[in-house]
Amino acid sequence: MTPMPNPHGAPAGPRFSWRGKFTARASRAGRSLALLALCGLAGCPMSPVEKNRTEAFKQYETIIRWSQWDAAVSFLAPEYMQEHPVSQLQMDRLRLFRVTQYTVRVSNVLEDGMSALQVVEIRMFNTNQAVERVILDEQDWRYDPPSKRWLLHSGLPDPTRHR
Repeated sequence: MTPMPNPHGAPAGPRFSWRGKFTARASRAGRSLALLALCGLAGCPMSPVEKNRTEAFKQYETIIRWSQWDAAVSFLAPEYMQEHPVSQLQMDRLRLFRVTQYTVRVSNVLEDGMSALQVVEIRMFNTNQAVERVILDEQDWRYDPPSKRWLLHSGLPDPTRHR
């Protein structure tokens, strides 16, 4: 390389661009990260049960966020519904609330991969009293192989159990 004069008064030297070096490094790092992500995804494919769990949890979260309490009942396990039927009073009480926040605090899949526990913080605004309540909803999820669905065995959120 031939030395080039520097217009800023610095001594003459080989042409050097920090930007060129940075973008080359960033480009290499980006390709490396993309390759690692691709290998990671290819190396650990989700089983149908895991994929189903992820989808069920997202659907349930969306239904609760939109305060669609009647739709949330469809996630309850039939066995649970027989032992703990949802009363009209419970549904009317839930309809008084609009969910303002749904935050998963803890999510654990048990060793068998067929059951999971979640602790969710739900902020609910009571439209009649103009008061927000915060509840911790402890969710017990189990996979039902015949229906190929994840079902809730712990009931709907209970706004009377606020902190």
